[in-house]
Formats: sequence, structure tokens, C-alpha cells
Amino acid sequence: REAKRLLAFDSKVASETKMSLFVSETESQLFQSLVTVDKNKITYVNNGVDVDYFSPDTPYKTPYNNKNIIVFTGAMDYWANIDAVIWFVSKVFPKIKQKYKNAEFYIVGSNPAKDVLDLAKVDGITVTGRVEDIRPYLFYGRVVVAPLLIARGIQNKVLEAMAMGKRIVATPQAIEGINISNQTVVVADNAEIFASNVVNYIAEDNEPNFKAENREFVINNFSWDASLKRLTGFLQD
Repeated sequence: REAKRLLAFDSKVASETKMSLFVSETESQLFQSLVTVDKNKITYVNNGVDVDYFSPDTPYKTPYNNKNIIVFTGAMDYWANIDAVIWFVSKVFPKIKQKYKNAEFYIVGSNPAKDVLDLAKVDGITVTGRVEDIRPYLFYGRVVVAPLLIARGIQNKVLEAMAMGKRIVATPQAIEGINISNQTVVVADNAEIFASNVVNYIAEDNEPNFKAENREFVINNFSWDASLKRLTGFLQD
């Protein structure tokens, strides 16, 4: 009922405004398919990421005592993030531990719910709660994971990690709207494949812990400069 009423309201607003902007091309296309509004009045401006702040060039102090760190960042009272880390710990992490007994999974984010705090009882799992700066956790993590099973819009957590040039393994849901085409982020749609790709990244011990193409992708497509340039183009029309 709520979905029907909200769609009717959104459709009415879209018909009365000059332009409706969504945070991704995927979402704008979905809205176009649901309403009878002129499609030329529905488009998108990508989310922006502060690529100067999320930069691999800043000196950071490591928060870890181990190099085989897998990290997830996000608000840990948000149900989709809670669901994601529970799935990762129960279905994926045991498979990784079979290969790398010293692998650790860090859940970094504010206000962890009880279900998240309980995960810290599992060997190799750390729940940090709120941290002053997530960048050191990203920078020194061996692999960043985005195991979301339910997601909408753009996942800034993925873009922030990409801006720092990190290795990333993500579910298809976590990269909806980002339109990655050159596999700079490995996409895995089940626990077995997800674990295998994390293990492969950990095994790249001699490879640089930096994916330059990930950062370049964000600078070109999701930096504030790129997004605002597109937005000002609509304002001038």
C-alpha cells in the first residue's frame, strides 16, 4: 500500500517539475519504467565522493596487527548492513578460514546492533563500533567486502573503498548503479564464489595492495567535480 501511494505521489511531483534527478542511471531508468511522465524529464546525477579525503596518498597509522584483514564499513544499526555481515560471517568467513587460519574480519561502523556485537564472539571477528577515521581501516585492509544481499541506490561504501584503490569483492546488489564494466571490483553472487575471490586476493601477497584503476574510475565518474559538472549542466538549461 505504501509503495503504491508513494509512487502515485512521486509520479505527480515528477509531472509538475522541470526535471527529476536520481542518484544513478539505473534508478532513473527504473522510475521511467514505472510512470507515464515524459522520459526526458527523468535522469540522474551520480553520487559524489570526496576523492581528496578518501585518498591512498595520506599517511595513516595501521589499526591492525595482522596483514590478512578483511574489512566491511557501514552504519551497523542499518538492517541491510546487519544482514550483510551476518551472512558473511556465517556463510563466507568459515570458508576463508579453512585456507587462511589467521584471516580476520573487521566490522567497522557506528552503533552496532546486538546481532552485530554477538558476531565478535566468533574467532577472528572484530566489531569496532564508531571510529574517528575509517580511512586507516580501509587503507590497511587486505580486502574490502560489500556482501549486501539487499541494496538500493548507490553504495558509497563501495565508492569510498574504490577511491582508495582497494581490492573489493561485492555482491551484485552492492554495485547496482555503479556500472562497473572492467571488473575492477570482483562480483560474486554466492558464498562459495565470494570466499574464493577473497582468498585469491589474500593470496596476491606480492601484488601491490592498490588498484589504480579503481581510484581512476571513481575520479572520472563519481568525484564531486564530475557529478557537479553534470548537475550544473541541467541548471543552465
